[in-house]
Amino acid sequence: MTKKLYIKTYGCQMNVYDSGRMADVLAPLGFAPTDRPEAADMVIINTCHIREKAAEKLYSDLGRLKPFKLDKVLEGGDMIIAVAGCVAQAEGAEILRRAPFVDMVFGPQSYHRLPEMVARAARAATHPPCTGPAGRLGAGRGILDTDFPVEAKFDHLPESGAAPGVSAFLTIQEGCDKFCTFCVVPYTRGAEFSRPAADVLAEARRLVRSGARELILLGQNVNAYHGAAPDGGADWGLGRLIRALAELAGVVRLRYTTSHPRDVDDDLIAAHGEVPALMPFLHLPVQSGSDRILEAMNRKHDAATYFRLIDRFRAARPDMAFSSDFIVGFPGETDADFAATLALVRAVGFAQSFSFRYSPRPGTPAALHEDPVPEAVAQPRLYALQAELEAQQRAFNDGTIGQVVPVLFEKPGRHAGQLIGRTPWSQGVHVEAPPRLVGSVEPVRIDGATLNSLSGGLAALEAPGSLEPVSLAMEDASPWR
Repeated sequence: MTKKLYIKTYGCQMNVYDSGRMADVLAPLGFAPTDRPEAADMVIINTCHIREKAAEKLYSDLGRLKPFKLDKVLEGGDMIIAVAGCVAQAEGAEILRRAPFVDMVFGPQSYHRLPEMVARAARAATHPPCTGPAGRLGAGRGILDTDFPVEAKFDHLPESGAAPGVSAFLTIQEGCDKFCTFCVVPYTRGAEFSRPAADVLAEARRLVRSGARELILLGQNVNAYHGAAPDGGADWGLGRLIRALAELAGVVRLRYTTSHPRDVDDDLIAAHGEVPALMPFLHLPVQSGSDRILEAMNRKHDAATYFRLIDRFRAARPDMAFSSDFIVGFPGETDADFAATLALVRAVGFAQSFSFRYSPRPGTPAALHEDPVPEAVAQPRLYALQAELEAQQRAFNDGTIGQVVPVLFEKPGRHAGQLIGRTPWSQGVHVEAPPRLVGSVEPVRIDGATLNSLSGGLAALEAPGSLEPVSLAMEDASPWR
């Protein structure tokens, strides 16, 4: 009998990948996906601890699920409620204490053990600690698995049975050894681990056979990748892995995220100039333009180092575009520190970016700082930064109007006869085009742009397939150059 599985995913692309793999793990147990949590036999909330109020969002979700579970029990059925991901890893038993009807709590390194946990939950359901529906609901199963396992979870995962789509995520690295003072990732994802290159290549081949044309390589510090070589030689870095993936038949585009400036090496920069399948768009978080704040964040790079990296990438591939992450209002940030961040933004020029007001994460060193920036100061700074970043994004998108760009079509659009695709710089494009073009790269002449997307029409085949994107860097704007 088929059972229904509902997974709600928060956070990064790696959580999206993890949710898909959890579905793969549970498929042999008879679980099939549903988009209706009230109809599910098992609900998993895959959490993220990076953003503000992550725990509050979790408990709000759990409160909405509780009546669904009670209804199931009253009808003689059952619903397993599980919390996965980084909040589960960080809060563990506290989740079971605050929401005792939750059955499982497990971290991101444990989901390969889901079959064992489900079996334990099934056994507990036949021997509940309290009698009657209310007792069964209130007790939960109390299954907690937040230990970092000795074995690599990837060695115990089944092959994915789901169609990946035109663009597919592929985790190659997990964990982080940087210990930025604001970040919980080293504590929730553990130390850096790189999958063997042979395993990555094997999964990539399966994804391509299932229809993927673009592979997005994932890692908390993806460019720290150092996977075992297939021939037993020296470990492969990310640049070497990219070259091998680009040689696989059917792979037309490659991307990777998220990178750390300290882990950029010569081979990776060279790959951007030498591998046509590697897209000229890089998410390279800088967090701040102030060297003093970067040191307090333990980022292990300064603004000058970041500028040099940007210059080297652009020298290797002139049409390179960048996105970044910024934290505003980090403890101790002064007006001069914030001005340095604005100066960096104006000097580099970003096609996209993400910016946030600092919020402390329990257990991180920055949470202990005694010089917080008042909200009345931090919030206007954030608005000012976001206005600058939004203007840059608009300018970058507007700069594509009238040009012909290669677009990889991914899926149908909202309107009949419309497809949605992406440019090499990860801009979404809406185009009137036949369904048969899904999965292909076609030249598109851009005729419209908004802040978040482009629109255009199919261009003649003889049209050029590359673009010189608008430059957002301001000449002589940086005192570090």
